Amino acid sequence: MAGAPVPVGTPPTVWGAGASATVGVGRDDLVSGEAVALALPPGGLGYRILSGMLDVALGIALWLFLWWLSYKVTGDLSDAWRGTVNTLLPILSVIALPTVTETLTGGKTVGHLIVGLRTVRDDAGPTGFRQSLTRALVGFIEMYACLGLPALISAAISRKNKRLGDLLAGTYVIRDRHRIEEQHPIEMPAGLASWAVSADMAALPDGLAVAIRQFLNGRHAMKPEPRAAAAHRLVFAAAPFVAPAPPQGASFEDVLSAIMAERRRRDTERLEREARLRERLLR
Repeated sequence: MAGAPVPVGTPPTVWGAGASATVGVGRDDLVSGEAVALALPPGGLGYRILSGMLDVALGIALWLFLWWLSYKVTGDLSDAWRGTVNTLLPILSVIALPTVTETLTGGKTVGHLIVGLRTVRDDAGPTGFRQSLTRALVGFIEMYACLGLPALISAAISRKNKRLGDLLAGTYVIRDRHRIEEQHPIEMPAGLASWAVSADMAALPDGLAVAIRQFLNGRHAMKPEPRAAAAHRLVFAAAPFVAPAPPQGASFEDVLSAIMAERRRRDTERLEREARLRERLLR
């Protein structure tokens, strides 16, 4: 199905009438230049609980081992030194261990390694020492001192299953073994190429661009009625950002394809110009 044609009675004020705006896909989602949301799905609550239980069990086991070893090696210490050693033991076992492990592995604790999770920043970048230390310090309170209840409540109500340590560190946990599917670029319809090249296109809101991209990629699996309705809705949502109106009789789906293909072409040319400019300036 090619989609319904652009109606003759479309008000001329609809096309190109709106100003550009920025509406995010979500508070923590990322969108590429081709309106493709980076698929970094957060780890499920069950995986988070299992990973946390493994890390807590390892921390307690290391804590008890170091406590037993300290008595074997330094059994004749004074009470003051004994108190100092006992204070350092939890720091080494439940704070230093996850901090060092996450820093060296790029966001993975031992539990993450077993379950298949990874901690990343809110912008999907790799975590560093600061984020790992913040998560470990807060984790000592919420996981050990409070028996994990604050972490469980926070993860249950948080949009990306974040515990308190993630909220303070600006991180979240993703399913590291999830494969990101590559999406092919949208092709330009032959009959709309000249219109798209000459059209004035303002920046589409990220949420709208992603919705159009997802519709165009998945339209062939849709039933005719929902497919036509979705194309109609998306065309009129994109109309305020494009002027002039497309040619009479162009199908909604072809118009959407032309907008996305031209948007990609212009973004590619802009990036190439910026790269050439940087090259000339750095010579």
